[in-house]
Amino acid sequence: MVDVKLLGLWYSPACHKVEWALKLKGVKYEYIEENLQNKSPLLLESNPVHKKIPVLIHNGKPICESSVIAEYIDETFEGPFILPKDPYDRAIARFWDKFFDNKMGAVVNTFLHKGEEQEKGKEEVCEMLKILDNELKDKKFFVADKFGYADMAANFVGYWLGVFQDASGVELVTSENFSNFCAWRDVYVKCSQVKEYLPPRNDLLAFIQAYASKA
Repeated sequence: MVDVKLLGLWYSPACHKVEWALKLKGVKYEYIEENLQNKSPLLLESNPVHKKIPVLIHNGKPICESSVIAEYIDETFEGPFILPKDPYDRAIARFWDKFFDNKMGAVVNTFLHKGEEQEKGKEEVCEMLKILDNELKDKKFFVADKFGYADMAANFVGYWLGVFQDASGVELVTSENFSNFCAWRDVYVKCSQVKEYLPPRNDLLAFIQAYASKA
């Protein structure tokens, strides 16, 4: 019997990316919600280097970092391919995955912090949006002509970014400034391939608002 556990947080886009991969492959798993203020012994034992989620535990062996986990799931379990078969398309998908991961800190600084951190974050987020707006001109997907791994990795900008904006009142993303990105985002959040893998928007909005009030 295959033993698969996922240590995560319900509001984490990285965790949802991993769950997305597991569900696409049809893998049955046990989800264990963590508490960053009181990390479990299992998390600390499974990820002693970074002590972060998500962590996938497969037959007692831990795998850390969402991108590494997603590729592990793709290579280990039967089912639809998550990353493209074509080497070039696969490399491009990995590029966008890394791009989104690197911008997460700037988004948090923009919408949850104040002062110098926020201003630097705004600059980086606007630059990110310019890049995405140009990339998504006349495109429905990031790689090739079908939904794939890069689009899964884009959940943070496609969904969480809008919730952050609504929760904070800091408005950067408008159809006037970034029309291609907004058109893509509007289709993305309504896509049946996407909707079932995202947390409830009202719950996420309330969580971010509560967090921001304490920041």
